[in-house]
Amino acid sequence: MMKKLSGAQILLEVLREQGTEIIFGYPGGAVLPIYDALYDCDIRHILTAHEQGATHAADGYARATGKVGVVIVTSGPGATNTVTGIATAYMDSIPLVVITGQVASPLIGRDSFQEVDITGITHPITKHNTIVRSIEQLPNVIRQAFLIARSGRPGPVLVDIPKDIQAAMMEYDSQSESDGVSIDRIGKTDSFWTDNVQGIAMALQAIQNSKAPVIYAGGGVQISGAHQELLAFAEKIKAPVCLSLMGLGCFPGDHPLFLGMVGMHGTRYSNYAMSESDLVIAIGARFSDRVTSCVEHFAPHATILHIDIDEAELGKNITTQIPIHGDVKEILSILMQKLEEKPYSVWNEKIEHWKKVHPLRYQTGDALHPQYILERLYALTEGKAIITTEVGQNQIWAAQFYKYTQPRTFISSGGLGTMGYGLGAAIGAQLGRPDKQVINVAGDGSFKMNSTELATVAKYQIPLIQLVLNNHALGMVRQWQNLFYNKRYSSTTLGPDVDFIKLADAYDIPGTRIDHPFQVDEVLQKALLHKGPYLIECDIDKDVKVFPIVPPGAAIRDMID
Repeated sequence: MMKKLSGAQILLEVLREQGTEIIFGYPGGAVLPIYDALYDCDIRHILTAHEQGATHAADGYARATGKVGVVIVTSGPGATNTVTGIATAYMDSIPLVVITGQVASPLIGRDSFQEVDITGITHPITKHNTIVRSIEQLPNVIRQAFLIARSGRPGPVLVDIPKDIQAAMMEYDSQSESDGVSIDRIGKTDSFWTDNVQGIAMALQAIQNSKAPVIYAGGGVQISGAHQELLAFAEKIKAPVCLSLMGLGCFPGDHPLFLGMVGMHGTRYSNYAMSESDLVIAIGARFSDRVTSCVEHFAPHATILHIDIDEAELGKNITTQIPIHGDVKEILSILMQKLEEKPYSVWNEKIEHWKKVHPLRYQTGDALHPQYILERLYALTEGKAIITTEVGQNQIWAAQFYKYTQPRTFISSGGLGTMGYGLGAAIGAQLGRPDKQVINVAGDGSFKMNSTELATVAKYQIPLIQLVLNNHALGMVRQWQNLFYNKRYSSTTLGPDVDFIKLADAYDIPGTRIDHPFQVDEVLQKALLHKGPYLIECDIDKDVKVFPIVPPGAAIRDMID
């Protein structure tokens, strides 16, 4: 049925059509027509304390649910405040649709109040972006934004909408089929076999002949929903599995074949396995520098079999002998059908020996150790929580000492390494998955960057737990200064400059400080039983380090701890 609607109303109609449940945003002059239309709309809007927080929240929502996160902000500084969040999502292949208001069309290019070329600014960090030139374009531009954001290798899409187009009116039929909404093929194709028949044949032969295979899986497995296929594949060929940071959760962390993370802060046995493997099966991973370290010494004896939906990743960072382009879920299923089951071997026994001799470890005693806190958190939650993190030591401890057995339960900024990411992401994850307990693990430095989002937590009584590992320092940078810069601690000691319990109290959020190991279980249980938000501050030593670590320029097997 045709009805006359404004551009803002049409936008919300299309968002509803695309399944949008929550919008994260912050109003301003250039989006007043949209926010006026939101007044009568049933889509839930979450008002954050800052536009960066809104973008991180949409990102966390997308990672936790697999759906497209949606952000609406105003022009100028409102739009530029989303840039860090967009870049974070872009680096980790997270589907977002970011809608920015723009000054009215006649004012564009005149340095008008709160005007900025946000499409130009974000061109390198979006999968696609565009400015809407007419109200007639608007419905299909938004539909295309969602299609692009979630297709193939996902990513953020930005749509800039001038204020006059938001206010313009036109006849709109919500039941009419969209026209002209298409994108170039990404990933799955009708010519799959034609494109990959040689690669599949080479892969099958390499896997059957391999005496020391290692699977290296990344975030692409989570995105594809291929965790069950990965488990069945690994068990069939008896290959140990190591993961990138973004891959955590896509293979059970308590499985006998699990090796943990690989690379700079990987386990010794994971890095040893990679270094002695004769076949590395990379699945939905991109061989980042944090994984490979010195490329010339990475997996020196291995044939590289690389499966990825983004053809540009094949051979980009590591020479690949067997590239296969396509959806990893589909390809794993094809390989599974044609592979013969392999027995446990001398290679598996060697891996088990390394795991016994070189476990992750830390000092014990009367001091409060962050590793112990994460181990007890895992035990008390039975590994069922969603863990979000900030960036730095807190991130790596959470990756190492909490076991992730389900996909989309570890949420962290990997590629960009964004401090201040975790609390916003925790908000989005908790709203997207109200059936889960969400816990944000933070260092004091990262937490202070966007702690204003406690206002959002308090306003909506979001029942997440904020865990602050407070070492009164920028811990990871200080660690590097200690190990590699002659202990010259330049600008990394923060001191007791914030009382986080009082800060939580200012937002009427209960909080407790932990100073000793015997308090850990009691406080964690109290927070887990609490029905609303809760903050825990853990006072840890500033010189507790993340180990193992691969020194700059070293091979990944040459770790120090």
